[in-house]
Amino acid sequence: MKKLITPFEEVNSSSFKLIMIGWLVLLFSFWGLSSLGSTNLFPTPPQVLKGFKQIWLDGLVVHLWSSIALCFQAVLYSTILSLILAYLSTIPLFKTWGNFLSKMRFLPLAGIAFYITILVNDARSIQIWVLIIFMSTYLTTSLMQMIKDIPREEFDHARSLGCNRWEVLWEVVMKGRIDYVFELVRQNLAIVWMMLVTVESILIAAGGLGVLIKNGDKLGDNGRVIAVQIVIVIVGIFIDWLLVKSRKLIFSYSKF
Repeated sequence: MKKLITPFEEVNSSSFKLIMIGWLVLLFSFWGLSSLGSTNLFPTPPQVLKGFKQIWLDGLVVHLWSSIALCFQAVLYSTILSLILAYLSTIPLFKTWGNFLSKMRFLPLAGIAFYITILVNDARSIQIWVLIIFMSTYLTTSLMQMIKDIPREEFDHARSLGCNRWEVLWEVVMKGRIDYVFELVRQNLAIVWMMLVTVESILIAAGGLGVLIKNGDKLGDNGRVIAVQIVIVIVGIFIDWLLVKSRKLIFSYSKF
């Protein structure tokens, strides 16, 4: 028992699973107790189960697919943009570009959406560009820090093998850190997935999980709202798990 409350203590997988089960039991117990009485802190389990049935009838699969498509479009474009800016940051003339986008992470989402709305008329494009810029600000920052953290010895080793500066960029930064890039994209994808609910409210007709939450909120159906949120969390965890497995399969040498 002492191991479970000792910092940096390692436990085996069986003990870790028991800990997870214990916390889940406590969570559901708290949920059940908090839903008792006339004033409920959370919707009751039966209300949430009813909410699952309602969102399924409302076209959950179609809305889920719309959200996933929007998410991966934004992730693809923002990854390309961030990689270009991060690699260009190694060139003094273009370093300020990456720094500028990095500083935009302090701009709230409402501010980003306001400027994009001025420049773009199509609502779907507005959704995509809001997510692209929002994710790119954080991903570019992470990629530039990744490059900065590369040990100097790796650059010197490449130069000693006869590589010129462009070859060093290709071999050490672009090829040598591709597994790090994959991991950073995985981590930042969570930002896009988290922001979907807000961004999807821009265009109700396009559907999405955010629309289901908005509809449930309008109807005052908290069971439906919680049901959609559970779906969002489960799908997000599944996507993250899938990316972790893909990284381990593709980059078996990775240190992560």
